[in-house]
Amino acid sequence: QVQLVESGGGLVQPGGSLRLSCAASGFAFSSHGMSWYRQAPGKERELVAVINTFGVGTYYADSVKGRFTISRDNAKNTMYLQMNSLKPEDTAVYYCSEGDSWGQGTQVTISS
Repeated sequence: QVQLVESGGGLVQPGGSLRLSCAASGFAFSSHGMSWYRQAPGKERELVAVINTFGVGTYYADSVKGRFTISRDNAKNTMYLQMNSLKPEDTAVYYCSEGDSWGQGTQVTISS
């Protein structure tokens, strides 16, 4: 079965950086586009970034464009989200997704 496991979240100060990872198993990872979503307290889950199967095509929400970079390593069945210049409004639980499958999420908190 599909399994997605996020890691790398934590507490950082504004302006800091984090790199999230999503380890995938149970499906042909290299044949599937992947996505990162996030959900802040009291808000709906929102799409953050998408990457295609080869890692060449990407999409970013306007709120993270220029600060976040999505990437993948098909040899390791892992997707990443490099987050730079973090802001308090980036605070959320971050989820990786493939189709209808979701990981358990990793908490990212930006606070001084």
